[in-house]
Amino acid sequence: MYARNVAIRLKPNTLVDFTQTFETNVLPILRRQKGFQDEITFAMPGGTDIVAISLWDTQENADTYNTAGYPEVLKSLERFLDGSPKLRTSDVISSTIHKAAVIAA
Repeated sequence: MYARNVAIRLKPNTLVDFTQTFETNVLPILRRQKGFQDEITFAMPGGTDIVAISLWDTQENADTYNTAGYPEVLKSLERFLDGSPKLRTSDVISSTIHKAAVIAA
């Protein structure tokens, strides 16, 4: 499994609108991507710093999303952003959420 970790700074007082746009615009884009597994998004206290972690079955699928879907995501969120998001990627070495889903199935 592979992870994309995006750190986002929001303009003040935009968290509610960002969250709604994320749910209605961004998640459907992610769900259409080959290899997409999950999205976990966190808001830090104060509501201007966001961390969005998406999980992918392979690095290749995450890289494809980076060029095919991510530009569309950025466009839908640009009115909320204070600066450019910072992307980091990594291999996932452990996930209790995904282990629990396999056990439950």
